[in-house]
Amino acid sequence: MAAFLLLLFLLVSAVSGDEDAFIGVNIGTDISDKPSPTEVVALLKAQSIRHVRLYDADRAILLAFANTGIQVTVSVPNDQLLGIGQSNATAANWVARNIVAHVPATNITAIAVGSEVLNALPNAGPILVSALKFIHSALVSSNLDSQIKVSTPHSSSIILNSFPPSQAFFNRSWDPVMVPLLKFLQSTGSCLMLNVYPYYDYMQSNGKIPLDYALFRPLPPNKEAVDANTLLHYTNVFDAVVDAAYFAMSYLNFTNVPVVVTESGWPSKGDTSEPDAIVDNANTYNSNLIKHVLNKTGTPKHPRIAVSTYIYELYNEDLRTGSDSEKNWGLFDANGIPVYTMHLTGAGSVFANDSTNQTFCVAKRGADPKKLQAALDWACGPGEIDCSPLLQGHPCYEPDNVVSHSTYAFNAYYQRMAKSPGTCDFKGVASITTTDPSHGSCRFPGSSGKNRTFFNGTSLAPSLNDTTSGCPPQYHGSGPFTTSVIIGALLMGAEFKLPDGEFDGNIWPASSTYLLDQPKASRVYTFKFIFNLKLLNKYDILSTLLFIGSSLLPRPVGLKSSTLLVSRERSGHRGLMTKGL
Repeated sequence: MAAFLLLLFLLVSAVSGDEDAFIGVNIGTDISDKPSPTEVVALLKAQSIRHVRLYDADRAILLAFANTGIQVTVSVPNDQLLGIGQSNATAANWVARNIVAHVPATNITAIAVGSEVLNALPNAGPILVSALKFIHSALVSSNLDSQIKVSTPHSSSIILNSFPPSQAFFNRSWDPVMVPLLKFLQSTGSCLMLNVYPYYDYMQSNGKIPLDYALFRPLPPNKEAVDANTLLHYTNVFDAVVDAAYFAMSYLNFTNVPVVVTESGWPSKGDTSEPDAIVDNANTYNSNLIKHVLNKTGTPKHPRIAVSTYIYELYNEDLRTGSDSEKNWGLFDANGIPVYTMHLTGAGSVFANDSTNQTFCVAKRGADPKKLQAALDWACGPGEIDCSPLLQGHPCYEPDNVVSHSTYAFNAYYQRMAKSPGTCDFKGVASITTTDPSHGSCRFPGSSGKNRTFFNGTSLAPSLNDTTSGCPPQYHGSGPFTTSVIIGALLMGAEFKLPDGEFDGNIWPASSTYLLDQPKASRVYTFKFIFNLKLLNKYDILSTLLFIGSSLLPRPVGLKSSTLLVSRERSGHRGLMTKGL
């Protein structure tokens, strides 16, 4: 299981710049159950992701990024490109609405105009540079041009004859676009944005490219690819493609435009025609790519000049069309659970907590949410687990979904039962893993704290003593009277069976569940705690709980003899952003 980061001012010596290269992450949202903007930001903060690239300029997500310090690249979708490229006024309006309205609170540092336009929308090629210039002109008018750079992501397929890299050149039919584009990038201090996918190069090579060469795995010297013109040795596809871009720019007499890789990754699952789209290869590629960038290895043409790279992508996107691999490039499922564990020896652990000497109990991927909720209710009730860390405003509240919360509760029970056989099953919805599911300031029972997330030697996740955790306090008490009335109403409507005047708390599954047929914003989350007091009837229970509610709320307390009701209030647009067509 796993995870990562991203954005745009890189370290490139001849290309100038004094900031370290970074690893960032793309955020696509072709997802059936889209996480809300607040959930997206909570995940990014929990993983200390500092650079992101969006596929449009969605207002809700940009507002959610405000005052987080996260550096954001926003995009002009392809379907808006023609209007912007043909009208300076349209471009100015776009910048006013999507950029000026959000800075400086939201740290926007780059605008990606379109996506792979020369391949996906070739008819728009003639106006592409005009679109970049119009956007840049609007930034100049707002005095934002030094803070926000403008470029456009290209598919690496526009580079022909890419090996040996020294003989590479851009598709000459696009010279009327590429020459003025590179002049613009050079004059504005912007980068050539390039999407690099060794997975596709490997798949389309008909066996000519070894899998190890695509995955950054070590090769014996006699297996390395050598550019006969420069005698440079290439140990991986990624470097060869990046250097091909540098040589292609040199062919057009541009030698000082840096490259930033706006997309790169490897799918974790594919159909029968994609046997190498598997978790192990995705783990290997992304782990090695991150180490390669953060260790500042550089490329053979530009050694020690690392290329900042955005991992594709944060979430698996189940609504994408095409083969199975199209839906499985993500580091996380939509519920915030990592897809695999990254192994980053020597570069720190990123988006993962590799803890092979420990075991943890987690919710199974794809488990029925209703069964998970029933098991969660049992663990927090008859199972006698302290679930207060899952309350709003507490360290483990985010990600706010049944998978994440049940994982915490399942593991707490499993650890309390000394990892005894059969204590991590929960009627088939749980499984054992060696990956520490702790994240941010949410430390799971059984975690040693030694395998938390690190980046360049520093913790990527907030310290346990850090008050700025990934889960800021957001619990809003509704007041003792309101809460008492809610508790009372629930109890009056409940059906109790009280043998010998005693409440039997050992019922599994508990009767309360997520209201799955309602919008998330209106769902109610119920924590159960064992009630073992000798009571005569349900009216005595009601009186007792009314007293507890009025005297102890709004602060949620893990009382052994109470049922706490927490309304999950969530605001924000659910649509987030969509990829350009």
